[in-house]
Amino acid sequence: MKINKKKFIYLISPNKINKNFYKNLNEVLSTGKVYIFQMRLKKYSFKKKIIIGKKMKFICKKNNVKFIVNDDPFLTKIIDADGCHLGQKDINITEAKKIIGKKIIGITCHNSIKLAKVAIKENASYLAFGAFYSTKTKKTKYRASTKILNKVNKLTNLPLVAIGGINSKNYKNLLLNNANFLAISSYVWNNKKIKPKKTIELLI
Repeated sequence: MKINKKKFIYLISPNKINKNFYKNLNEVLSTGKVYIFQMRLKKYSFKKKIIIGKKMKFICKKNNVKFIVNDDPFLTKIIDADGCHLGQKDINITEAKKIIGKKIIGITCHNSIKLAKVAIKENASYLAFGAFYSTKTKKTKYRASTKILNKVNKLTNLPLVAIGGINSKNYKNLLLNNANFLAISSYVWNNKKIKPKKTIELLI
C-alpha cells in the first residue's frame, strides 16, 4: 500500500446506513482526500453486507478510493473488495492471505510494539494503532500515544494508521508524529454541526 501525503484520510463507515449515506459518501470521496474507505457494519447480516458493500465499492471505484472490508476475508472475496482489515481476535494474516491472496490486509496493533513486530513479520499491508483520543464509534480498551508511532516508524516502512477520536482540532499532531493515514468515522458521520463533506475539507 502506497503512502500518499495528499490523500491521508482512512474513512470508516458509520455503524448504521441511512437514506442519505450514499449521496454523502460520494460527496466526501469527491474531495480527493480519502485514500481508503472501510465498510464496518457489525449489526448487519452477511447477505445485507454484500448488497451494501457492492454499492459502496461502486462509489469508491468512481472516486479512485480503495475499498476494504472490516473483519471478514470471505466477504472481501465475495464483493471483490481491495482488501480487508483484521482485528487481533479475527483470523490471522497468513490465513487471510489464503482466502484473498495479494489484496490489502491491515491489522490493529493497539499500542503494542510486540503486535506490530508480528504483523511486520507476517507482511501486513499497514499497521493501525489507537485509540489516540476518546471515541464514541466503538468501546476501546486500549489507548495509544504518539510514542508508538515514532517507535514503529523506526522499525518499518509500512504505512501507519492512527485511529480513535480524530477530528479537525487534533489531527495535525498525529501527522507530525509519523502517522501516514488518519482513520476517522464519528467526526464525519455523527457531526451535528458540519455536513460530512465539509468535515473532510477542514482537514488541510
